[in-house]
Amino acid sequence: MHIPHLICSPWPPVTLALTKTVITFVRTNERKYLSSPCDAKRSYRDTNISAHIYASVHSIYLFRDRLSQIPSPLALMTISPIQWLKLSTWELELEDTAFATDNRWSNHDMDPTPLRFRTWSSWSYVSYWFSDASNIAVWEVASSMLAIGLSWKQALPAIVVAYCITAVPILLTGTIGTRLRVPFSVLSRSSFGFWFSYFPVVTRGIIAMSWFGIQTYNGSECVYQMLKAIWPSVAHVPNHIPASSNTTSVGMMCYLLYWLLQFPFMLLSPQKIRYLFMAKGVIVPFAWLAMVIWAFIKVPPSVGLFSQHATVQGSDLSWAWLTALNSALSLYCGYAVNIADFTRYATHERAQYSQAIIIPVAFTLCSFAGLAVTSAGIVLYGSALWDPLRLIDHWDNRAAAFFASFAFLLTTIGTNISANALVAANDLTVCFPKYINIRRGQVICAFIGGWAFCPWEVLAKASGFLSFLSGYTIFIGPFVGIMIADYWLVHRGKIDVPAMYQVDGRYRYTFGVNWRALATLVICIAPAMPGLVHSIKPSINVGSIHNLFAIGWIFGFWSAFVVYYVLSTLFPARGTYVEKAVLPDDVIPPSTSCDSTDEDVEKLDKGYVTPETVS
Repeated sequence: MHIPHLICSPWPPVTLALTKTVITFVRTNERKYLSSPCDAKRSYRDTNISAHIYASVHSIYLFRDRLSQIPSPLALMTISPIQWLKLSTWELELEDTAFATDNRWSNHDMDPTPLRFRTWSSWSYVSYWFSDASNIAVWEVASSMLAIGLSWKQALPAIVVAYCITAVPILLTGTIGTRLRVPFSVLSRSSFGFWFSYFPVVTRGIIAMSWFGIQTYNGSECVYQMLKAIWPSVAHVPNHIPASSNTTSVGMMCYLLYWLLQFPFMLLSPQKIRYLFMAKGVIVPFAWLAMVIWAFIKVPPSVGLFSQHATVQGSDLSWAWLTALNSALSLYCGYAVNIADFTRYATHERAQYSQAIIIPVAFTLCSFAGLAVTSAGIVLYGSALWDPLRLIDHWDNRAAAFFASFAFLLTTIGTNISANALVAANDLTVCFPKYINIRRGQVICAFIGGWAFCPWEVLAKASGFLSFLSGYTIFIGPFVGIMIADYWLVHRGKIDVPAMYQVDGRYRYTFGVNWRALATLVICIAPAMPGLVHSIKPSINVGSIHNLFAIGWIFGFWSAFVVYYVLSTLFPARGTYVEKAVLPDDVIPPSTSCDSTDEDVEKLDKGYVTPETVS
């Protein structure tokens, strides 16, 4: 019996006595009523008991098995501390319903989402995206466009176009998640190959951890403003950290406080975290609206926002606009890769269609707030304060500063967990499924993304922030293009889900690598690499080709989409084709020992079938 079972168990210790009582009752009566799920099905067919009673008793039987895996508190006390250092102590057991053959290739969080966890409705996605749009990063990307020389008239169209484009691939890949019910880390195996899929998974995991650090730093600024609003003397605490570090002693203190405040929320499951989105969707928009009203009162639009003009001209203006477009794309284009991590929880396929409308609307409105307030800051304070917390730092009204900072604190916590911690955790899960589940993955992300990555360096100036965002889009764009082309055009939606969990299954391709995807990445990423080098070290002159880097996501997506489709058409991987999609709801996992499954019970609970229709 392993200690970590208690950590990942859904049964709280406070219910242990009650659940043991239930199990005692079941054990006392199971000889009379059931000795296995299969016997239960036959018994209830014979006695013609209702489907709901059948489902309830069957669920209790499964509940009993799950509870038996939980170690008792006495057992925990007798475990030697040295055993916590052994890998065997942290092993996760394979679920009975898993398609994988052992726990080296899957765990509970990697398996297809069962019916009982498909709870996200259309409104869930509306609140999710609206709460995600109202975060500091969206504000910063929009307002930093003013910092690089664009006027609001050039910046706003770039924002609208970027988020309209973003909604399309998110909807296409999101639909895949609702159909196959698997996370991105598993889905990528069908297009990249079982082993080569680890490349996009690890890449996306690194990006998510990096964003986690950035959002944590943004949250620390919220903590600082809240503390300063209560105790103004915080602003005068002496600094003992070198100025070259781009942070201060107080800044590091606030960073630690925010990290500790955020950590407990990272232990919530994807099903429970959606309630935080609802709270954000109610509180945060009012705070943003109040800041816009403040900006228009302090600086009328005719003097501030509408009077601002671009500071760049000619070809520099064109490339600055494309850079701004690419930066807005890169902010959430990563979601087009891993949105299946969330749409797998949709109640049905149509539930996630609301994303097509809410994404461009919500992000445009929130970005306009950033443009309006930053323009007012230029007039009031003489510089483009593209970080809203730095703008709040100039306020004299301590109450307004506190509540505005609290709103940003709330939205940063939710966004950081949903957009970064959960994403990185899903990617870590597929890398080490034997030891890491989503909860443990989030803990790892908290330490690596929160401390190993140095967000205060990236956020030191606007140009560095934009270069960082543009940098990884040369990888994300091709990933999305390959996945969309593979599912919708090459395989036409006919995917064998169980095979994605088999090392030697049909998606092994050539030694675990789909060479078509590999060749596509080489062809589409290589042209943008000189621009990436130039953005990191401007002293290296790479010629005009560095401009291709400014549109890295657009170029990468479309070039990969076309190249992969052409290669797959000329050299088809015939072993991966199936006549009909094999979905998790259509098959019984090989590890299931009888003809009654969890799916049967869940369908009974929903009223979809009766005991007589269970096969």
